Amino acid sequence: MISVKGKYIAVVLFAGLFFASTSCQRERSNATGWEYNNPKNGGFFKAPFLEQETGPGLVLIEGGRFTMGRVEQDVTYNWENVPRTATVSSFYMDETEVTNFYYLEYLYWLERVFGVDYPEVVKKARPDTLVWRRSLAYNEPYVELYLRHPAYRDYPVVGVNWLQAKDFCAWRTDRVNELILIREGLFEHYPSQINEDNFNTEAYLAGQYESGKRVDGLPDFNPDKEYRNVRMEDGILLPKYRLPTEAEWEFAAYGLIGNTIEELITEKKLYPWNGAGVRNSDEKYLGDFLANFKRGRGDNMGVAGKLNDNADITAPVFQYWPNDYGLYNMAGNVAEWVMDVYRPLTFEDVEDFRPFRGNVFQTKQLDEEGLIAEKDSLGRLIYRNVDVEQDNLVERRNYRKADNKNFIDGDVESSIYYSEGAEAEEEKGDRIMYYTGNETLISDRTRVYKGGSWMDRAYFITPGSRRFLREDLSTDYIGFRCAMTRVGSPIGLGY
Repeated sequence: MISVKGKYIAVVLFAGLFFASTSCQRERSNATGWEYNNPKNGGFFKAPFLEQETGPGLVLIEGGRFTMGRVEQDVTYNWENVPRTATVSSFYMDETEVTNFYYLEYLYWLERVFGVDYPEVVKKARPDTLVWRRSLAYNEPYVELYLRHPAYRDYPVVGVNWLQAKDFCAWRTDRVNELILIREGLFEHYPSQINEDNFNTEAYLAGQYESGKRVDGLPDFNPDKEYRNVRMEDGILLPKYRLPTEAEWEFAAYGLIGNTIEELITEKKLYPWNGAGVRNSDEKYLGDFLANFKRGRGDNMGVAGKLNDNADITAPVFQYWPNDYGLYNMAGNVAEWVMDVYRPLTFEDVEDFRPFRGNVFQTKQLDEEGLIAEKDSLGRLIYRNVDVEQDNLVERRNYRKADNKNFIDGDVESSIYYSEGAEAEEEKGDRIMYYTGNETLISDRTRVYKGGSWMDRAYFITPGSRRFLREDLSTDYIGFRCAMTRVGSPIGLGY
């Protein structure tokens, strides 16, 4: 990571100078004329800030307009992905898929912190290695070796369901921010974390985590206080790692930044590379496959002596050429989970700016005195869904309920089974417009996954393709990568 010590030198190294010197010319508010960072007038703090730090493993994806959806013949005849124009804000995305080794690091941490008293936490996070089994194929070596053998450490993790991928992103957020605080001299390495006594970003920001501190905190310009914790207003801690939305993933896969002259996109892409073929046209690599996919029935990797993609199953995450954003394997290798709840007609319903289906609006659980409730047994803050009466949503114009996964498409009033006890099903949390299990596989627990994999034909490696699977299921061909919101300028100071 790039150090931000230079950015925050006034906060950490020279904070005492603000107190000691009254002759310094401080910046003044253009609204009131009062000086910032002056304890004599109350000490309203303005942190020195340049731009967002790039987190480990991430690449900045400059956003913009693009045509989202199907770009070639709909061979599945689903008609659920009609092309439409959408805009995606700039964001960050992992350079590669999350690897077996990254996931083993996660499992090791969980075992060390929760393994004794909460072994179910570790068990819940483990990938399902049995996804490799087939009744009429010998895949037992992958069951036993793929996740843990060092030969596969740089291969993408599979057997991870959507819920596990989401939990990994949350864990990664906390580990990265903990290291930032250590790097800035505020915390020390604290390997004795156990159970609820582990660093959690939200708990720390809420003042509910104190273990591992090296110093009391940052000097506080508030004359009534001496030190304080880092706040979000300081810009030191990073936003959350998360799964990308479907629109973000598709936009990043195309890498149109390499096809744009001024505002003209010079060539519509089928794949993350130029051209309509799947082989390299460069003379040095002429004929080599540009991604890891299945060419045809019984042909996973070509002929010995001239393997067409050099991979029988998955391949190392840096195996193939990156796209114009510098992202690897946005076609082939493994398909990837995204945040969205699946609906066949989502393209008709969602916004054209930052489109996404899956919002569940929540707020922190407060106690009777209006303070943030105590952490749960794993050291995390407790959230609840927003409530119409409790949170006074009646007068709101932009949303009226917490769970919007089925907004417009799937609400209980639209169900053809409404007269057959739909209200009772609603109370249990089930939406039965889509009668899951009898007539369809679609529900509010069905998530989108994007891109093709080592076992898919070329049609599915186009970024516009979309498929779905229940969020608690996993396969040997679906992996994931993380994303992060970009705050501030969409292009940054490097422009």
